[in-house]
Amino acid sequence: MVRIIDYQAKQPISKVNNNNQTPIPQSPDKIVLASIRITIPKNAKKNHVELIATAGLRGISETSQILFKIFRDGKEIFRAQEGIEADPTSEVNYIVTFQAIDKNVRKGSHRYKVTAENITSDTEAAIVGPISFSGLAIKKC
Repeated sequence: MVRIIDYQAKQPISKVNNNNQTPIPQSPDKIVLASIRITIPKNAKKNHVELIATAGLRGISETSQILFKIFRDGKEIFRAQEGIEADPTSEVNYIVTFQAIDKNVRKGSHRYKVTAENITSDTEAAIVGPISFSGLAIKKC
């Protein structure tokens, strides 16, 4: 049996807008897509936090490799990578969704953030929306 102990969600951009692009910086610089705060009570030792992130991206030039990271309290706990093409004869808009599970989180309030960075030099990609980030904390009873 499980019990929900906290849930938080942010949606800083709710729809795609190709006219309002935010460039994804070249690594090691990164852009914070969203952040949430999850609280784990002291009596929730057997727990995990399910994190789900979605980002709408657009290829601007060449094929970019976008590295997504999730941090808990400033420490990286997850990473995923996605290739984004900019070929106008093909697809240039992408929606990327991924999930991470953070197990046995210590009690207290924790800040989770999801970031994106372009790890391929001489390429360009941008955030065009939507963006969402959610966290569900569950305790095993």
